[in-house]
Amino acid sequence: MSKDYLLHLSKDKRLKKLVEKHDGFTLKKRKNICIYLCASIMSQQLSTKVADVIYQRFLNLYGGKEPTEQQILDTPLDTLRSIGLSNAKTNYVHNVARFSLAQGMDLKKLNKMNNEEVIVYLTQIKGVGRWTVEMLLMFALGREDVFAIDDLGIQNAMVNIYKLERADKKLFRAELLRISDKWSPYRTYACIHLWHWKDNSPAK
Repeated sequence: MSKDYLLHLSKDKRLKKLVEKHDGFTLKKRKNICIYLCASIMSQQLSTKVADVIYQRFLNLYGGKEPTEQQILDTPLDTLRSIGLSNAKTNYVHNVARFSLAQGMDLKKLNKMNNEEVIVYLTQIKGVGRWTVEMLLMFALGREDVFAIDDLGIQNAMVNIYKLERADKKLFRAELLRISDKWSPYRTYACIHLWHWKDNSPAK
C-alpha cells in the first residue's frame, strides 16, 4: 500500500507526532455490506467483547456462516432477541436485510456513489445513522477521505491535541472541520491515528 498519506498528514505538526509512531494503517474492503451493517447495529453501545459474543451467536443461528438477506428476514424477531439483541436492534437488522433485498447495497452499486451519496442512500434505513455509515465507508468500502465529526473519540482526541474548547458547539464543529480539511484527501487515516492515540494515550 502506498504510504503517501503519512507524508501528507505529517504536514500537520501536531498530527505528525502521532503519525511518526506508526508505519501506517491499511484499509480493507468487505464484500458483504449487508452483514457488516447488521453487525454494526448489533455492536452499538456495547463493549467489543460483548458485541463479538452476540455476533457469534448470530452466526451460529445459521450454522456459523454469514446468512443471506432472506435468511435474516425468515428469522423470527423472538429468535434474534434470544441472542441478546434489544427489540429495536432486531427490527433494525430486519430493516437492513429488507432494504438490501429491495434496493441493493452490493459493492458494485455503492462504489459508483461518492461518500455523501452513500450516507444519504443508507440512512434511509430506520436504525442506520450517519456515524454508522461513516464507519462503513471507512472499514467496509475502504474510502480514504472520511471525517467522523460526531465520533466522541475523535472529538476527545482533537480537544486534547489541538487544545480546543467545546463551550460553543457551532464554533467547536467549525474548528474540527477547519483542522480536518488540511488532512484531505486522507482524513480516514487521520481518524484512525486519532483513535489509536486515544486508546494508547497515557492516563492523566
